Amino acid sequence: MRYLFLGAGAVGGTIGGRLHQSGHDVVLVARGPHLAALRKDGLHLTTPDGAHRLPVPAIGGPEEIELRPDDVLVLAVKTQHSAELIDQWAPRPVEGGGTAGERLPLVCAQNGVENERLALRRFAQVYGMCVWLPSAHLEPGRVSAAGAPRTGMLHLGRYPHGTDDLAERISADLTASFFDAPVTDRVMDWKYGKLLSNLPNALEAVAGPIDGELRMRLWERGQAEGRAVLAAAGIAHPSEEEQRARRGDRMTLAPLPGVERGGGSSWQSLARGTGDIEADWLNGEIVLLGRLHGMPTPLNAALQQLAGDFAREGRPVGSLPESDLAALLDL
Repeated sequence: MRYLFLGAGAVGGTIGGRLHQSGHDVVLVARGPHLAALRKDGLHLTTPDGAHRLPVPAIGGPEEIELRPDDVLVLAVKTQHSAELIDQWAPRPVEGGGTAGERLPLVCAQNGVENERLALRRFAQVYGMCVWLPSAHLEPGRVSAAGAPRTGMLHLGRYPHGTDDLAERISADLTASFFDAPVTDRVMDWKYGKLLSNLPNALEAVAGPIDGELRMRLWERGQAEGRAVLAAAGIAHPSEEEQRARRGDRMTLAPLPGVERGGGSSWQSLARGTGDIEADWLNGEIVLLGRLHGMPTPLNAALQQLAGDFAREGRPVGSLPESDLAALLDL
């Protein structure tokens, strides 16, 4: 199989880089300065076992490659960019006839729970992947991942549910490439569990590290809103204890040579000045479900709005005044 990573940032670059290291056929799809750096000097992947320069092929879009029947497309961008890539790749012809949407599998290696729905409108074979992967992408051509002894845990299954032989084959490739990749027939349960853990991402992005009493109270309140909404919607998910037990000591944070650990994915978006952020699909998912089921979610709604404002206005990461942060407790 050949893996095409539609998005080569923290997640796509790390998974694609590790697969490449293990001898698999990988192509990274990127744009702008990141694409230029990948083409010029390869992918620089830093992990606890060292700094690696990997000559992974990189392209800018579907017009630069002939699709094969054995290709696996891995969507690894944030949700706000998913529809554009799905629209670009789904109609592309595949060797032997048919289109990518008709013939090729698409794996959604992303946070949030909306990507699979978006993909299923255009792709007949959609897989969900719950990504537990402490990684970062802040400079063109460079990605780091701090997980050890395994780089990450990637639950994988068919969408909306079920498993098949292809999921098992992908899992085997990932397992041989520094990951744990359990195959599950209820992958979206795991993605909803991960959604809850991602709700503080917006708080970290606008207010800085989640430490101290005030930030911890807001973190707990935001997650409590999320748990209540999922319960009202009848959406199953593993508990935090079950998720921690599954990871166990298989994936812990380890020092990275020459790399200072930053924040999570939303923090990285603000730090890079991308102009957008994924809060609409994380906190916004809880807001949406709350409105559908008649439950208030004031803190998640406020964090969704704040994160969006920070991204659009180019405000510095972690710069929310303490007075504004404290006011969130009064919502």
